[in-house]
Amino acid sequence: MLDHVFSDAIGALREALESARLERQSLEERFHSDILLGNVTWETSYVLPGEGNPPRVHCDLTLEWPTGSQTAYRHWYLEGELGDPPEITVAVVLRVQRLATSPRPSDILAVLPAESPTLGDAELERSGPTVETIYDPGQVADLDDPEWAIEVSYEGTYELGEAILADGAELDEHFGDLGGWVSGALVRLGDLKLEYRPVDASGD
Repeated sequence: MLDHVFSDAIGALREALESARLERQSLEERFHSDILLGNVTWETSYVLPGEGNPPRVHCDLTLEWPTGSQTAYRHWYLEGELGDPPEITVAVVLRVQRLATSPRPSDILAVLPAESPTLGDAELERSGPTVETIYDPGQVADLDDPEWAIEVSYEGTYELGEAILADGAELDEHFGDLGGWVSGALVRLGDLKLEYRPVDASGD
């Protein structure tokens, strides 16, 4: 059975993103459980309105509910005692893709904050950028004209104290700023003067 505090966190994050007028990418929401470790993971992707498919910039978000946190939450729920507080692992990945030329990481980092808004008492830490070179399998004869992408992730853990466990409304407050933050970051990335490849008429 899915612990309701984790489903509440999913709902709070989804509401924050949609309140910021972001659009969820169709067929990009995933929910799965690791049958060996027991961890439960929810993943989704959001874009700015009108970005098209595939979008130039988008955000992938992941919430993970580790098995240790599941045990801690159920102990609190059944026994009324909280030992080590449960945690939700949070990852936010901002991605620029469909690039016609190799991006300069310094240009990307210049418009992104070093830290995300706080989630409770925690801040998500920014990673270094990752640059991808993508070759079209249908154009093997022309390997000198690849497509490029770059992404930057923000990761951390959101601690669920007893006040949050007792009153899920605090989840809405803590996750509320994240939607506007993601929207602002995507707008700044989209405003960069970068050269993009056109979208195929087929939408592929």
